[in-house]
Amino acid sequence: MVGSWHRLGRDAYRHRVMTLKNSLFLIVLAAALTLSACSRGGNKAPAASSLTVTLVAAERRQIDREIVASGSVAAWQEMSLGVEVAGLRVANVLVEPGDKVVAGQALVELDRRTLDVQARQAEASLAQARANAELAISQEKRGATLLERNLISTNDFEVLRANRSKAEAQVVSAEAERDASKLRLGFATLRAPDAGVISTRNVQPGQIVSGGGELLRLIRRGRLEWRAEVSENDLPRIKVGATVDLRGPAGDVVTGVIRAVSPSIDPQTRTALVYADLEKPGALRAGMFAEGRLRVGKADVTVIPRQSVVFRDGYPYVFVMGEGGKVLQRRIESGPPQGEFIEVRSGLKDGEKVVARGAGFLSDGDIVKVVDGSTS
Repeated sequence: MVGSWHRLGRDAYRHRVMTLKNSLFLIVLAAALTLSACSRGGNKAPAASSLTVTLVAAERRQIDREIVASGSVAAWQEMSLGVEVAGLRVANVLVEPGDKVVAGQALVELDRRTLDVQARQAEASLAQARANAELAISQEKRGATLLERNLISTNDFEVLRANRSKAEAQVVSAEAERDASKLRLGFATLRAPDAGVISTRNVQPGQIVSGGGELLRLIRRGRLEWRAEVSENDLPRIKVGATVDLRGPAGDVVTGVIRAVSPSIDPQTRTALVYADLEKPGALRAGMFAEGRLRVGKADVTVIPRQSVVFRDGYPYVFVMGEGGKVLQRRIESGPPQGEFIEVRSGLKDGEKVVARGAGFLSDGDIVKVVDGSTS
């Protein structure tokens, strides 16, 4: 009986040993198979794509060629307004900066009491001169009659004639003085020499004016212009009559027309001035700084969406599709944006597909998944 129990214990022990050996063998075999698979795959397991993108094909489009330049908005002609009399007090200022005025409109009124007195004095002097002239004419006529009768000498008659000439000259002088006094009286009211917009006011009621001093500034006819410096290399492409688009302070676009191109170039900056009329300046004001896009013609170019281009290290790049779902980063030469598109001058062929959305999150060699929305 005891011998039977010993045989059963040895059999159970042998069974556990064999089971343990079989388990170790399977573990070693699995590890060997795994190492073999890694060795055949270059020690790298295939990565699953984690980014989804859409594609778009580069296409040909006709665009407006543009030259981007910066300049300032200024008055077409700004007139400095003052009065031609001095020492008078300002009675009323009738306009404020920004007011639109018409030709002949009263702008500033001076205290005219002194000028009124001078005008009356001039009228009285004229009346007296005319009376003296009438008397001198009458005396000359009587002298002529007496001379015919030999009642006066020829010398006395010449004196009468000279008195008449003198009296008539005094009338002319008095008339000139009267006209001058009326002119000075007119200067007591400063009037707009032309239609326009008041840009500056340098006068206050009660102020004593000096002759020739600036009281107001007037933007003639309210016309503004854009003056920009353009490189000598771009100058030959700019023609009178071309249009330029300016960006207003509120984001609105203001269109101007090139009216003149400077015939000379600054030897220091190698630039020339370009002048553009702003018929409807909108929110633009004189003194503002604005960037303009000058349209200088049309051209057929390759374009892609602006969102397809990423800038890294100061250079533009796109991502094109490669083999095995990989994207390849490629540097391009880009032109100025054209609305939602951007010109590609080199680095990309027509019809070649690039990542349209999600390019900013990619790196060279990333595996991506293309989703619906791609365009051919």
